[in-house]
Amino acid sequence: MNLDQVLFGDNQFFAVNHASDEKARQQAIRFRKDEDIMKVLDDAREVGVDTFMCTTHDRIAVICQQIRQQPKKYEHFKIIPCMPYAHKYANAVTDLGIAGTIRQYVPGNILGTFAKGGLALLNKDLGKLMQILIDAEMKMFDGVKTPAIFLQNVLVDMILGLGMHGIFREYYDYIRSNYGAEPGFITMNMPALLDSLEEVGIENPLVCFSMNKIGFRMSGGQKVNELALHTREFRPIAMQVLAAGALRPKEAMDYIGQFPNIESVLFGASSKGHIAETKELIEKALTMTTALVN
Repeated sequence: MNLDQVLFGDNQFFAVNHASDEKARQQAIRFRKDEDIMKVLDDAREVGVDTFMCTTHDRIAVICQQIRQQPKKYEHFKIIPCMPYAHKYANAVTDLGIAGTIRQYVPGNILGTFAKGGLALLNKDLGKLMQILIDAEMKMFDGVKTPAIFLQNVLVDMILGLGMHGIFREYYDYIRSNYGAEPGFITMNMPALLDSLEEVGIENPLVCFSMNKIGFRMSGGQKVNELALHTREFRPIAMQVLAAGALRPKEAMDYIGQFPNIESVLFGASSKGHIAETKELIEKALTMTTALVN
């Protein structure tokens, strides 16, 4: 299953800015209401961006509810969930305690789920515990098209560091069998992740990673990442292509256009004009990469 070339991200909605705390504060003020988020998503749809790649922030549940209520309007709209949203669980534990957090987020029969979770913990079977958390996170997306589901870099890179690569395989198989979606991985260390996925038999994986002209957040070094794009078999999704605003869109996309095989580009924006401009530049860049391959 091929994803759209242009993926719209959610950082701007939830006050995430890797370059400026002041910009993050301004974004938090601008998007304090759910309708402010929906307005930008509708602007994106109107210029032809139909895939929203987002965390499982609690406010996304409201967005999903509005999509379900207007199926005709959002007939072609897709959401790609990225989980877990670590801040959500950390804040919940602070406010509700561990037991309260489990009651808040674990779906279905509470006793049965506790039994499954208890067995997982007893046997140190993190795979089963992971399945519980996936089911909890995915509950808000019932009735919404989710062609792919990504594991967030906060967990992917922790698993890499711990050397527990078998969890990647369990995640991959669970997403495919239980949700009929394409499993994806977000990372800040793409070359190392590709090695670990190959180790557990995952072929041609869907991997989202930082890729930009100035090497911003590109672990292992820019040259190593560029080499992997040319020599490794995987489905690349480039993110942070604007390097948190350090690069202008055209400059950023001219760089991306040098590399064959990039399937999609993830970006965030707040204005309709900026969304339309960036979409056009992404599509032009990826057309260039297709021409290079052929």
